[in-house]
Amino acid sequence: MNPFNEKCRSLENNFLPLKKMYPKSYNKEKTSPYTKTRVILMNGTEFESAWFMHQFARHCDTPEIKQALAVVRRQEQQQQKRISCLKPIGESILETTIAYEQLAIDLTAELAINEKDANNIKALNFALLEDFDHLYRFANLLKTDKGEDADRLVGQFTEIMPGRPTIAEHRFPADEVKPHMDCKTADLYSKLVANTITAAEQQTMNYYMNIAQWYKNDLGRKLYAEIGMIEEAHVTQYESLKDPNCTWLEMWLMHEYTECWLYYSMFEDETDENIKRIWLEHYKMEVCHLKAAASLLKKYEKKNAESVLGCDGQFPRLLKLGSNKQYIRKVLKETITLTMKDEGYSELAHLPDDYRYFSFQQKFLSGDTKAPSHLVIEKAIKKLGKDYRYQEGDHPVKCLRSRESDNVNVARTKNS
Repeated sequence: MNPFNEKCRSLENNFLPLKKMYPKSYNKEKTSPYTKTRVILMNGTEFESAWFMHQFARHCDTPEIKQALAVVRRQEQQQQKRISCLKPIGESILETTIAYEQLAIDLTAELAINEKDANNIKALNFALLEDFDHLYRFANLLKTDKGEDADRLVGQFTEIMPGRPTIAEHRFPADEVKPHMDCKTADLYSKLVANTITAAEQQTMNYYMNIAQWYKNDLGRKLYAEIGMIEEAHVTQYESLKDPNCTWLEMWLMHEYTECWLYYSMFEDETDENIKRIWLEHYKMEVCHLKAAASLLKKYEKKNAESVLGCDGQFPRLLKLGSNKQYIRKVLKETITLTMKDEGYSELAHLPDDYRYFSFQQKFLSGDTKAPSHLVIEKAIKKLGKDYRYQEGDHPVKCLRSRESDNVNVARTKNS
């Protein structure tokens, strides 16, 4: 599929009527977990697009470009509002959170499995184990507060057990910044990976930033705040993979192409017929946006879209969300003790004793291991006799197999 070969409406005729902006919500009891994750992903993609265009407009002094941005941005906002309302009224904060973390896990794994860029793969695999741990922490909060089993919500497609412990994830912020790709030589799929995962993690960060104060008890509020800080770190890591040397118009074109690729992927993969129609309609809208960006790139920078994409526009492998249990187990077994060091990654045991990771841990946690992410497991063990998990076989990391105690040392202290 090549979106440049698609016919589309004129930009002025591409708006949604108001009545279409409030769609029929999905049924939270019957809808596939991956339909829910697709909704979250595309909501985040539209949020990223809208804010990118606001930033572009604030750095642009060309009226024609600013006017085009205003038109396209309004249409992107319509799409975002429509997608966000696919979530049903009766879905709780925690139920939605479980879907957010399932998306983070299976999207990250899927992108990594099909990626060739070594730097991107390392970044994806590293954050994968942290989002995996977040699902485990929130699932235990769900079990203790609501008495609900998260494995039902994830359809048992994703295992629920400890990853790299959240308490070990609090690092000095500068270490999150990684080398960026070269937009002139990078593979198109690698560019799509960076755009997609940045939007997805940013959406999770935004959700936790805004939802913490609405939770109904102190421990839940604290847990959202703590994990929200890790999502901020993930956004820092992922956005650093993108080449900042691209022009604003080049970046805009890449944003629109990413949306085309994602919407067409969602359309091809969707099982809910009502939502499938929405993905197709939004894809057609994005084709119009893509062509508008390409036209302005040609007019003001004398560049063809092909020079930015590195091809004629033909989509690479489409994104298909699904279960990745064995891949995740492999990454857990091989990289659980990694941390970050400068622009790379390091075994925690290899860090110098005076490295800033340890001093930041000391300052941030005040020398205390009773972080909310640990307390939620402690509460579950006290209430249930053991933590809540859904796993198919023993944990691949021996020191994380105990269900009567929470390991707060692995990947955090040298003597672990």
